[in-house]
Amino acid sequence: MPQQLGGLIIPLGFLAIFYFLIIRPQQKKEKKVKEMRNSIKVGDEIITIGGIYGKVIKAKEDVITIEVGADKAKLVVARWAIGNTVTKSDIED
Repeated sequence: MPQQLGGLIIPLGFLAIFYFLIIRPQQKKEKKVKEMRNSIKVGDEIITIGGIYGKVIKAKEDVITIEVGADKAKLVVARWAIGNTVTKSDIED
């Protein structure tokens, strides 16, 4: 009986290490990104996952309209395509 328990300790230890080093941090990151995307409102400066900088002019449940460029072209993007919000200091850098 003790040999069987000894054989299970190492795989269980690896599973615990794998969970705390890989799975849990990824879940925290996904939760933070989801909260960021859900908190986007009109007037926010954003970057899409494709690298397009724009200003939110309309926000619906799953679709966001952004204004880009000097000619103020309007693009409609999916909410999941938002990569990050931008602050003024990020744009100047």
